[in-house]
Amino acid sequence: MSVTRVDTVPVSRWWSYIALAKPDVTFLVVITTVAGFYLGSRQGIEWLLLSHTLCGTMLVAGGTAALNQYFERDMDALMRRTASRPLPTGQLQPLEVLVFGVGAIFTGAVWLVLGANALAALIALATSILYLAAYTPLKKRTPLATAVGAFPGALPPLIGWAAATGSISLGGWILFAILFFWQFPHFMSIAWMYREDYARAGIKMLPTVDPTGDATFARIIWTAAVLVPASLLPALVGMAGIRYFFGALVLGMILLQIALWANRTRTNTRAKWLMHATIVHIPLLLGWMIVDKLGH
Repeated sequence: MSVTRVDTVPVSRWWSYIALAKPDVTFLVVITTVAGFYLGSRQGIEWLLLSHTLCGTMLVAGGTAALNQYFERDMDALMRRTASRPLPTGQLQPLEVLVFGVGAIFTGAVWLVLGANALAALIALATSILYLAAYTPLKKRTPLATAVGAFPGALPPLIGWAAATGSISLGGWILFAILFFWQFPHFMSIAWMYREDYARAGIKMLPTVDPTGDATFARIIWTAAVLVPASLLPALVGMAGIRYFFGALVLGMILLQIALWANRTRTNTRAKWLMHATIVHIPLLLGWMIVDKLGH
């Protein structure tokens, strides 16, 4: 028994550190950073610069996710969806997670300064600080935490844009706006599905103080509706063409219809469908924007 345990610990610890970085969230950060980089690039992609940008950004994102779990380890232990994370299960100790998180953020920021530019590093650090110092502590205090968290959640495209251009222009802020409004249908659908879990941990997500779902689904619907014109802005300012305009319109209207459909019964099943729809929507939208630019 003891031999087997010693043999398997190194592998399980590697997986524990990977879990700390929240690969699903980091993947979203990566694709939005790539989109910002490509759409901001004026003359093709500088692949080495993109590689440095992604490495630094992933380290900052992974470190931020780790510190988030460090600060929320007691709450995570109370929720079924997070009870299997490395800290609640004892796979890793708090000090290990703290060192990993701080080290990853520091290394990622330095990598961005040296491999990209100081502006990209500053935006990445701002994302981390806003997430950990504003969004994370507010989750136990007010349902408005989700709106606060949408700001750091929308910054990754600006990291890519700044890395490619050395500045932030209108196009970067449009990508920020798209990500900002997209997050509400995404996270509110998740919060509705796990409202009992959040309530058990004392996290004041909107669904935990809105048992009927009236306010929750109203926010889902109006932000999905605002997302439609927001996603059309790239075509209106010359970042994309007419093909993108109609593709974005179709994608936005589909997402809005799914939000309205989920609102009719407000079941966990329909909320899960909406959550999956948001996950599909954003890479398709950004991918279509990139394809449109490739055609010009």
